[in-house]
Amino acid sequence: MAKELVMPQMGYDMQQGTVVRWIKKEGDSVSRGEPVAEIETDKAVVEMESVAKGILRKIVVPEGVVTKVGEVIAIIGDADEDITNLEAKVSKSNPTLSPVTNEKVVLQKPSSSNKSDIPNKKNERSDVKISPVAKRLAEEIGLDLTKVTGSGPSGRIVRQDVEDAIKTVNSLSVETPSIKAPQSEIVQVEVTRMRQAIARITTSSKQQIPHYYVGNEIDMTAAMEMRRQVNEKLGGTPRVTVNDLIIKAVAIALKDFPSLNASFAGDHLEIHSHINIGIAIDLEEGLIVPSILNCESKSLADIARASTDLSKRASEGRLNETEYTGGTFSISNLGMLDADSFLAIILPPQSAVLAVGSVKKRPIVDDSEQIVVRQMLSANLSADHRVSDGAEGARFLQALKALLENPVSLVM
Repeated sequence: MAKELVMPQMGYDMQQGTVVRWIKKEGDSVSRGEPVAEIETDKAVVEMESVAKGILRKIVVPEGVVTKVGEVIAIIGDADEDITNLEAKVSKSNPTLSPVTNEKVVLQKPSSSNKSDIPNKKNERSDVKISPVAKRLAEEIGLDLTKVTGSGPSGRIVRQDVEDAIKTVNSLSVETPSIKAPQSEIVQVEVTRMRQAIARITTSSKQQIPHYYVGNEIDMTAAMEMRRQVNEKLGGTPRVTVNDLIIKAVAIALKDFPSLNASFAGDHLEIHSHINIGIAIDLEEGLIVPSILNCESKSLADIARASTDLSKRASEGRLNETEYTGGTFSISNLGMLDADSFLAIILPPQSAVLAVGSVKKRPIVDDSEQIVVRQMLSANLSADHRVSDGAEGARFLQALKALLENPVSLVM
C-alpha cells in the first residue's frame, strides 16, 4: 500500500523546511530508515529517513522549495501499484501545488535597483558545497556562487567566503542589503534564520520550563591520568577527550535517574528507554545540539569515535534526522574556551542539561587538612522542576562525581 512521506518536524519549534537535495530518485528502491532526502531546517541540513519500504514512485516537492511541516513531499509504493487517486488527493490538499503542473509554485523576490549590478545566476555546479547560512546570504543578494571559492572543509563555502565576496561587490559601490548603512551611530545587522531559531527555542524554554540549578566541584585528577593512559593504549585512534569521559559518566549515572532522561508531557512523563546524549557544537552559523545515540550500550572508545564523527559531520551538514532530533539529555562544554563555570538552558523536550567548564589546577584542602593541588572541574545541572526536584538533581551530581573521581568504572 502506498505511503506518503511528509516534511518531518526536525526540531522542537520547526514549522517548515526546504528539500535541499533528493538522495533517491523516482523509481529507486527505498528501505525503511534509509536516507531519501536532505532537509534544511533553520539550524542545519539533515538527512531525512524513509518511514516505509518500497519504490519512490513520486517526488511531490522539488529541490529548493520551502514546505510546511506535515505536508506530503513524496509517495512510496509498490512498483505496479496504482497511485493515481493518491496523487490527486495530495495535489488537492497541498495549497502550494499548482493544479496544472502539479509542481510547487516558487515565488521569486523582485530585484531592487541597488542589486542590478550583482550577478544573479543559479548555481549550476553540482559539486559546490555550501553551508545553509552562506547559501541563504548569497541568495538574498543574488550572488553567483560559482564565482566564490570555499575555505571550509573539502572546499565548502562558508559564511565568511560569501561576506568576503560581498565586500568585493561593495568596493564597486553596490550596497549590501544584509548590513544596512549606519544611520548616525547604529548599524543594523540582519538576524539569520538560525539565530532566530535559537532565540525562539531558548525564550520558549525559559518561559515555559521552570528551571532549577544544582552545582558541584569534581576532582578530575584521577580521570585525567586514566585518560592519558587510555590514549596511550589506543595509540591516538580514537583519542578520548575530557568530554568523552563526561558523556560516559553521564550515561552510567542516568540509568539510576530516569526522570532526568525523560520529557514532560502534561499529565505524564515520557521516560526514554535509550540514553541519547546531545553535545552542544558551536558552528560558524550558530549552536546545534546533535546527539550520540544509545550511549548506555557504548564503551568509552565507542563514545570517543562517535563524538569525533558527529562533530565532523555536523560541520559538513551531514547529520541524520535521529541524531538531530533524538536527544534525551544534553551536555554543554565550554572548557575549551577557558570558561570556569556557567549555566545552560534546557533544550525542549528534554528535561535536563549539564554545563561543564574547563579542568584547572586549584588548591584544595584534602581529608588530612593539607593544601594540595588537584585538577578540578565545575559542573552545573539545569533541570525541569516539573519532572524532578533539586534533591534528585543533587544526587545525580553526587553519582556523577563518584564516577569521575573513581574512573575505573568508565572503562570496565
